[in-house]
Amino acid sequence: MTENNEHDIYMLGIGGIAMGTLATMLKEKGYRVSGSDLNLYPPMSTHLESLGIPIFHGYAAENLIRSEKPDFAVIGNVIRKDNPEAQYVLESGIPYLSMPEAISRFFLCDHESIVVAGTHGKSTTSSLLAWVLTSGGLDPSAFIGAFVRNWDRSYRLGKGRYMVLEGDEYDTAFFDKGPKFLHYRPSIGLITSIEFDHADIFADFDAVYRAFQMFVQLVPPDGNLIVNADDVHCVEVGRECPGRFFTYGRSPGADWRMLDISCSPGEVRFTYVNGLNGRRESISSRLPGPHNAFNTLAVTAAASLAGMSHESIQEAVLSFKGVKRRQEVLGECNGVLVIDDFAHHPTAVRETVHALRLFYPDRRLIAIFEPRTNSSRRNVFQNDYALAFDEADCVCIKEPPGMDAIPEAERLNALQLVHDIDSRRKECHYFTSAAELQQFLLEYCAPGDVALCMSNGSFDGLPRALLNALEAL
Repeated sequence: MTENNEHDIYMLGIGGIAMGTLATMLKEKGYRVSGSDLNLYPPMSTHLESLGIPIFHGYAAENLIRSEKPDFAVIGNVIRKDNPEAQYVLESGIPYLSMPEAISRFFLCDHESIVVAGTHGKSTTSSLLAWVLTSGGLDPSAFIGAFVRNWDRSYRLGKGRYMVLEGDEYDTAFFDKGPKFLHYRPSIGLITSIEFDHADIFADFDAVYRAFQMFVQLVPPDGNLIVNADDVHCVEVGRECPGRFFTYGRSPGADWRMLDISCSPGEVRFTYVNGLNGRRESISSRLPGPHNAFNTLAVTAAASLAGMSHESIQEAVLSFKGVKRRQEVLGECNGVLVIDDFAHHPTAVRETVHALRLFYPDRRLIAIFEPRTNSSRRNVFQNDYALAFDEADCVCIKEPPGMDAIPEAERLNALQLVHDIDSRRKECHYFTSAAELQQFLLEYCAPGDVALCMSNGSFDGLPRALLNALEAL
């Protein structure tokens, strides 16, 4: 169905990466868009302002009244039912949609979707896949949960057959507690990993697993599913897919089988068996770490199923500039390299530290971590975090913000974490604020160091502030 682009669309919670991206896409497609949010900060705030999208700071029913009663409201998952704007929408009869419902309604009518799901690597894998298809001339659309550096934005509107979507298992909205990815109708589905996460909405691993079971059931009989052959849970859930089922990884039976990986400063190279023709082929990449080699192998499988040649995939992979806040090099000053990364789950933290150890083998690696998600602030990962920093030379842990929102018996004990890391004969320091941490780093860092900042939030601006302070020395 083709929508009438004269619609006025009001977005509750417009400042988040996903909602802000959707607002931009709707604006580019010709809809009149406005919205509101409580906390807005760059890069999304400045991006929306540059497009002339009206934004109300704070939530009030009057905002929608001043918007002349929009044709649709899109309600983000940060909005609670008692939000005054949500109450007005419900009481006034304005038609409303969740963010993923809006993606499905306004965009998937024109495309077949390729949905990248999994506990880890969704943003990097979906971004790389979207870029590979673009570079290969397939002109895809894309909706990503991070800024793709080749585009300096988190989306693309194309006229080609496919739309690449980052498929999030987090809940959809206060009126729809199912995972977002259940709205995306995958023609090709891809699952990178299945682990326990999002302890605020999933009671246990079984609940997470059931979400992925529902996802694979969405793949039609003539569709394709690609899963990580080295993750037993991915393989198990993949077998329930109604469509064609492919695997990638090291495992001997994998369709796209990784044969070897060579990591050196500035480059990762791997050899694999092509799942479509059985040929032995190689890929070079500038994305650090073995985990990104597997993400690239997954992209290679999906792009191959979409009709791309090995040569075209290789050319595109080498021209990929990466994703903002995914091992993003902010700059180097006085010999100190500052990197910003989104890692928060202990597996992601461990793999990120490992990747940068291989990429910068001769430099001292300082791992700077703020546990900020609802899961990482809980003690469910207390022991796992203690093991995640073994390859760092020094570890800095900042006390998580908003601990009052977590029941006391469930809280991560950051001081205990520092003690546990220290007991592994690893230098570790505890900080109560980003300002205190920054001052320590300015005094501690020396030429040749890599300062790896990891947080899924703003980290109170620490990564950029640290680089600016180093420049001012």
